Amino acid sequence: MTYYTHGTCSSRIDFDIDEDHLVHGVTFTDGCNGNLKAIGKLVEGKKAEDVIALLKGNTCGFKTTSCADQLALALEQALSARA
Repeated sequence: MTYYTHGTCSSRIDFDIDEDHLVHGVTFTDGCNGNLKAIGKLVEGKKAEDVIALLKGNTCGFKTTSCADQLALALEQALSARA
């Protein structure tokens, strides 16, 4: 799946969610390379719902969102599209 971010340095997030709602292969385009690679590693194999609960609402500096928050929104959108 591909999600185009809003309000962050990263411009896109690619990821997969399997039938058990486990998150796989999270990659960010642009943004803080090291930190975003780390987020991808930390959420690998975790339940999408758990990742959403952990990351939703996180901000970056003066911004009202963050790359982590955008990932949570992307996962929410992907899950609701399956329903």
